[in-house]
Formats: sequence, C-alpha cells, structure tokens
Amino acid sequence: MSSGHNNGQEATKLALLDAALMHVPFDGWTEVTFRAACQDTGVDVVLARAHFPRGSVDLALAYHARGDALMVQRLQDEDLTGMRFRDKIAAAIRFRLEAVDDKEAVRRGTTMLTLPQYAGDGAKAIWGTVDAIWNALGDGSDDINWYTKRASLSAVYTATVLYWLGDDSLEHQASWDFLNRRIDNVMQFEKLKAQVQANPLLKPFLAGPNWLAEQIKKPKAAEDLPGSWTPRH
Repeated sequence: MSSGHNNGQEATKLALLDAALMHVPFDGWTEVTFRAACQDTGVDVVLARAHFPRGSVDLALAYHARGDALMVQRLQDEDLTGMRFRDKIAAAIRFRLEAVDDKEAVRRGTTMLTLPQYAGDGAKAIWGTVDAIWNALGDGSDDINWYTKRASLSAVYTATVLYWLGDDSLEHQASWDFLNRRIDNVMQFEKLKAQVQANPLLKPFLAGPNWLAEQIKKPKAAEDLPGSWTPRH
C-alpha cells in the first residue's frame, strides 16, 4: 500500500476527529456527533466507519491517543535534565493534561468511558497513557515492577484527571498541587515497601505476595498489553 494512500487515510481520520470535536461539547461522543462529523467533512458514513467502526467511541479513543502522542513529543522536546524522577513523572502528567485543547471533550469522554459497556476501553486508554509515560522516561523494568509502576501511576493519573475536570483555579495550579500530593503518597508507599523488604523480621509477610508476583510475566508483544490500543484502519 502506497504511503500516499496511508497519508490520505490519516488525513481523513484527522479531519473526522477535528470535525467531531466541534460537536462534542453539545452532543457528547454520540452517534449524532459522528454523523455530523461525516456531514461536515463530506466523508461517506460507510468510509468513516471503516476508520472508526464504533463511531464516536473510537473517535473518543483516537482523541485520547492523540493527547498521548502530544505528551510524548513534549517529553522528548523538553529538557528534564537534573529533575528528580518523581518530578519528571509529575511533569509528564501535567504535559498530558496540557495537551487537552477542550476540557469538555475529556469530560464527555470520561462520562462515556465509565459506562459498563465501555469501561474496558477506558481502562485500556488510561493504561496506555501511563505506559507511554514510563516508556518515555526510560523505564526498563521487566518483572512485577513493570505492573506495579503502571498500576500506581494509573491511580494517580485517574485521580488527577477527575480533580482537574472540576478545577477552576488560575492556570490549574490547584490540580498540580493535588498531583504532587498523590505522587508523594505513592513514593511514601514505595519507601515503606523497600523498608519491609529489607527487614528480616517483616520480610516473611511478603512471601505470599512475592510468590504471586513471580507468576505474572510481562507480555512479549505490544498488542498483548492490557493498555495497548491501535486505531482501526
């Protein structure tokens, strides 16, 4: 398949997404928005569904994936040299939220992705975000830490997004303060866990959890990751 054809497909998907974003504040990520985007761009509905089979659900996930890509690009462009690792994590989450050009689109997406039929998609999207953060920051873990790092950051990211959605402080300063507190909580837990591991009197209590952790193996292929999501072509 020629690169020109692929570029054409990407241009069509981008046009549909941008058009949809004009309607999301009023109609949410719904079939109404999907059809309006098709009409605005002149893209046939059948062709549009070839790119986004579930309509606005896949459009919302594409919007989320675009935000992740913008965050990763900014992480690559910014000079984070000399920053503490926890501050790099905080910066990554802040960059992710600052990549949002319309908070209402995120609010509507959050509402939709918490519905039972889409909860799995929402969880995968969040996992994809935190996996992108850890990878961009050079995480090389390949054991249980691979999971625990992402699980911990998923909780921090989700809580921060929910706080940020309701934050009307100047330049969202209250959200960044909230984010720093959540990261501090995680760091304290990691410090406590390390102290328990080092204490011969307490270490036996971790035998069960550690054994269970050893049974978990990191997936080998990216498509096997619980957070991977590839836009359908």
